[in-house]
Parts: sequence; structure tokens; C-alpha cells
Amino acid sequence: MSISEKQKEQQAELHARLWAIANDLRGNMDASEFKNYILGLIFYRYLSEKVETKAKELLKDDPSQTFLSAWKDEKLRNALEEEMQKQLGYYIEPQFLFNKLLASIETNDFEIELLQKAVNNITNSTMGTESQDDFENLFDDMDLNSTRLGKDYKSRGKLIAVVMANIAEIPFSHEDSEIDILGDAYEYLIGQFAANAGKKAGEYYTPQQVSKILAKIVSLGKSKIKNVYDPTCGSGSLLLRVARECKVSKFYGQESIATTYNLARMNMLLHDVSYKNFDIKNDDTLENPMHINMKFEAVVANPPYSAKWSADNKFLLDERFSAYGKLAPKSKADYAFIQHMIYQLDDKGTMAVVLPHGVLFRGASEGAIREYLIKEKNYLDAVIGLPANIFFGTSIPTVILVFKKCRENNDNILFIDASKCYEKGKNQNILSDEDVDKIMQTYSERKEIDKFSHVASLSEVEENDYNLNIPRYVDTFEEEEPIDLHEVQRQIDEIDKQIAEVDKQLEPYLKELGLK
Repeated sequence: MSISEKQKEQQAELHARLWAIANDLRGNMDASEFKNYILGLIFYRYLSEKVETKAKELLKDDPSQTFLSAWKDEKLRNALEEEMQKQLGYYIEPQFLFNKLLASIETNDFEIELLQKAVNNITNSTMGTESQDDFENLFDDMDLNSTRLGKDYKSRGKLIAVVMANIAEIPFSHEDSEIDILGDAYEYLIGQFAANAGKKAGEYYTPQQVSKILAKIVSLGKSKIKNVYDPTCGSGSLLLRVARECKVSKFYGQESIATTYNLARMNMLLHDVSYKNFDIKNDDTLENPMHINMKFEAVVANPPYSAKWSADNKFLLDERFSAYGKLAPKSKADYAFIQHMIYQLDDKGTMAVVLPHGVLFRGASEGAIREYLIKEKNYLDAVIGLPANIFFGTSIPTVILVFKKCRENNDNILFIDASKCYEKGKNQNILSDEDVDKIMQTYSERKEIDKFSHVASLSEVEENDYNLNIPRYVDTFEEEEPIDLHEVQRQIDEIDKQIAEVDKQLEPYLKELGLK
């Protein structure tokens, strides 16, 4: 079974379970709120299972002790608290574990206050510690006191109990998983039940095959990367994908939307990234960058397309933008994100970013910035055109831009037209494993392939006035077969004869009816 086939199978299984859960919640609340409870409870179950596993590991030398019995011993409890806090960044008391809450559901003893205490227990376990910032407000979007769940505690508890029972059935086989459970669940819930919010879902979650291309590009030829950065990290799926291609020591990201920022932190922890090894911040990256004094070996991003930003004149004095002499327009922040990422890119690093096609050819200030990046700095390494309709919420074709400050191939730019590389999906087009492999092989070998790729010299780009529109460099024109006009005329004459014959056969009938 190929990776893409395994992804589809695992997604189908996850989606079926999510559909069942959402049906439980339908009618109680607005569809866009489903995700807050479903994702929060998925995450709570995961944290509980991590604690159980860690408790078994810590108590393995004393088989007579269970987590519950050890917790009743003050000395052992203190030791467990200390070790879990140090290794996991949090702890959960035995009575608040997800499976204990499930057991109380089965005996009809579950109350929603118990789950609220359990959630508070996690937050309180991190207070005053190094991990506090990484766990703070993680469950804020899961409002267990909301009357949308029910008019009273009993009805709320009954509904949440049903949801928890369904979540208990979701497989958490991380080692064999080809999907990002939280990220994929988020995208599915948005797509099925929250049309309004769904218009921007593609900004929060990057499809796995696109993530794979970006990750492979920034990790090409490396077995280890000291750090990776995403200035618009959404659910964190892009950062995590890089770690599947090579070992990553530290993860850094920034996300402006609080709900999605919480999702990114959940995702890091769910993928066994220690709280010590990630630093995700909640703020506007362009207006208030939180990692501005750092440089990164790998930079990946799928920024919000053509977003608005202030473009305030103060940014002309900002080191990220000052050298260009121009700012990206207020209505389109695409190049502002590029400039920001270039500034944070290490001299030996690689940056790969997904953007709309407009960045290739739009003029005015964007044209000036584009020319500066190519002519003055020579940072642009490759332009990779992707198919249309592969991101949720937008059908437009997108492009991957690859930048390096120290380029091995500093006399040319590689252009790849992968716009025809996709499998038709029900709602979205899908890049196959073979498509990904072809793109990566072409990029790594900088191959010239007829109607697919072209290595353009810098002088060729200059002749095109630094317009990077891919058809200027990769000719995908397919000649149509010549039309035989004599054969066309012969066919028309034959059809005329057939019409005349039919008319002749119909004539007596038309006379009989008085129609002729």
C-alpha cells in the first residue's frame, strides 16, 4: 500500500468517527463550535494516555504498585509529580485520567464537573514551572459551562459522555500514522460543518503532500536540522512534517489566531515534541515578531494569501524591510511575509513558502521587491507551480518559492510546472506520491524536462523584466492535430445527403397530415 493510499484509508477511518461525534453534537450548538470540543477532548485523551504510560515506566521496578496505589503514598506521589513534571511538563492525578472518566460514564457516575476538574488539574500542574507557557489556556475554547451543551449540568454531562465514548474509539497509532490527527480533524470539521470559517481553513492547515514537498526541500541532503521556523504556523502541521524528513532539535512558530495557536501547541505535544523543544507564540508576525533576534536553518510557511496588513511607514526603518526601499501593498502582504522570512533565514539555511501565483508577476512595489531579491541578492533558487484546488477553501493554483542566501546554483533559477500533476478528488485535487517524487527529483537534480521544467539563466529572467510567470519559462503548449478541411467538407456533404433522404421519406406523411 502506497503512502497516499494509507493516508486515504486512515483519513476515512478518522472522518467516519468524527462524523459520528459531530452528529451527537448537531442541534445543540452552531456547527463551527464542534471542533473546539472534539479537538479538546482528543487532546485530553492523549495527555492522559501519556501520563499512564509514563507512570508504568516509572513504577516498573515495583510490579505491586499501580498508578493509583502509588499516588496514595505521599512519598511516591511527590516523586511521580516531580518526574512527570520534569519529563512531560505536566501530570494528571489518577482519578482524572481519560479512562477513569470513561469508566464513570459506564457506571452512570460521570458528571461534567469531573471533566472540568480534570482539565483544571492539568493546567494547575504546570503553574510556576518551565512548561507553564506551553500549557496555559490550552483548553479555553472547550467551554464546559456553555448552555449550548445543555441547559443544566446533567444534560451537558450526558452529551459530553457520548462524545468521549466516540473519541475513545479513534486510533492513536502515531508510529504507523501518515496523517496529522489534530490537523486533519480540524480541516475535516471545518470543511463539513463550518462553511464560513472554512473559507480560511487552508491558512491553518497545509495538505500533507504539499507539506511533504516543503519539508523535503528544506531538509534536502541533511539528516539533522538545528531549528525550523514557521511564522504563520497554523496547526503546526508544516513544522511537524519537517521532523518526518530529518531530526529537528527545536521548533519555532508564531500564530495570530488564539484558537489555532492552541491547536499548534496541542499538536506539538500530541506528536511527542517535548515542551522544552518548541516555542510557539501568539501574535501578529508582521506587526510584532516574537523571534526576531533568531536565525533559522529551515523556514517553511503557508501564509494567509494576499492578506491585509498596515504597511505603515515605520516599517521602512525596520531591518526586515528597509533595504528594499519598498513595502508590500496594504491589500497584499505576501511579499511582507517573504521579506520577514528572508530576514530570519540563516546564511546556510533554506526557505520554502507557498503563495498565490500573483507573487510571480504583480508589479508596482511587489515587482520592485521581487527584482531586488533576484538582481541584488540572488536569493531565489526555484519556482514550483502547483495544481489548482489542492487547498481547502481556495481553488486557485499556488506556487512554492524556494530561497537560499548562499546558493550552489547562483547563475540560474529552476522553474517547475507541476500544475498537471494531480489526481482528481471528490472535493479537492490530490498530489500523488509519484507526483511528489517527480517534483523532488527534478528539484534536487535541477533537471530540464520538456513541458515540465526549465533551468533559466539570470539573464533570461532579466530579459523578462523579473516576471516569474511560469509559462514564460516552461512551454506546456500542446500542438493540436491539423484539421483536414477536405475531410470535414466531405462529412458535411454526407450529412446533407442524409438529411435530404429523411425529408423525402417524411414528405408523404406530412402531406397526409396537411402540413405540406
